[in-house]
Formats: sequence, C-alpha cells, structure tokens
Amino acid sequence: MPRLGYAQLFALLLLVPGPGGASEITFELPDNAKQCFYEDIAQGTKCTLEFQVITGGHYDVDCRLEDPDGKVLYKEMKKQYDSFTFTASKNGTYKFCFSNEFSTFTHKTVYFDFQVGEDPPLFPSENRVSALTQMESACVSIHEALKSVIDYQTHFRLREAQGRSRAEDLNTRVAYWSVGEALILLVVSIGQVFLLKSFFSDKRTTTTRVGS
Repeated sequence: MPRLGYAQLFALLLLVPGPGGASEITFELPDNAKQCFYEDIAQGTKCTLEFQVITGGHYDVDCRLEDPDGKVLYKEMKKQYDSFTFTASKNGTYKFCFSNEFSTFTHKTVYFDFQVGEDPPLFPSENRVSALTQMESACVSIHEALKSVIDYQTHFRLREAQGRSRAEDLNTRVAYWSVGEALILLVVSIGQVFLLKSFFSDKRTTTTRVGS
C-alpha cells in the first residue's frame, strides 16, 4: 500500500469518482492537525466510510462526517477503526475529517476507504432478452469472489502494517530499557567499588593512629 506525500495528498483532497467509485488513501496526520476530504454525492446514493489508524501513539483518531448543509452524520472520538454506512439525503458535497488535535507530539498514519454507490454489474441487463448463460454466471461468481479476496487482502495488509509498527515500537522501548539498565548497573558497580575502597582506607588510617 503506497504512502502518499503531502504534494500528492493535496492533489487528492477533492475526490470526485463516478458512480460505484471508491477512494482509498493512506496519509500521514501530524500532531495537532486536522485533515478534511470532500466528495460530491447524488441523492439516494448509498455510501460507506471505513477507516483505520495504522501507526502512531495509541492508534486513535477523531472522525467527523457532515452533509452539504453542515449537519453531522457521524462523529466519533479517539477511534482506532470504524465503519459507517449511510444514504445521501440530498445532492451536494459531503465532507469527512480526521483530527489528531488531541495529540501534542505523535504523528498518525491513517487509512480510509470511501465507497460511493454500488459497483456496476459485470453484465448489464439492459437490452437483454435472455438470462445469463452458464459461463456468464460463473464469471459473475468469480468476480464477486475476487472482490472479497481484495477486501481480505486489504484488511490483512493493514493488520500486518499495524502489527509491524507495534513490534518496532516495542523493540525501540526494549532497546532503550536495556541501555538504561546497563547504565544503572555501571553506576552501581562504580559506586560499590568506591564504597569498598573507602572502607579499607578508613581502616588503614585508624590502625596507623593506634600504633603511634
């Protein structure tokens, strides 16, 4: 899954796919930042917004979806992942935003999939006078199965990316902890050497005074 740079991201802020189109983007959301996307949707179109935080902090983000009049259709705070389906009640530009304003120093990587409308049929029924042939029915079944495979692949790639990020974060913490333990052991060892040395120095001084 490619990661978009800021120049590519700004070029994709206005997403206008045709009917049955889907927009999938993975982008970086800096700390104290908010990123919004816009989609032109026709009335009566069924849409689905699905998102997941892949890396960063506690893997959570705020999400908000508004209709053309600014009415809030969906709003969740500090969600790691979620899916929301709605039917457009009017024509216009719908806005959905992801916010990381509650974080002071942690960047996030967010993936979202915005599905607009249904996919067009593989074999349109217009101007057809007969039912699908056995070969066409098999093609439709294979097409639906491949769509499911693509969805599962996307899901597992996101899980793999998130798991890798967690593993790298844990590895970094373990490395820092090991270095800290080594430094503490070094300081304690040096302190013990000087402490034992001071004991022997005090004893030798005391013995000399008694002999004199």
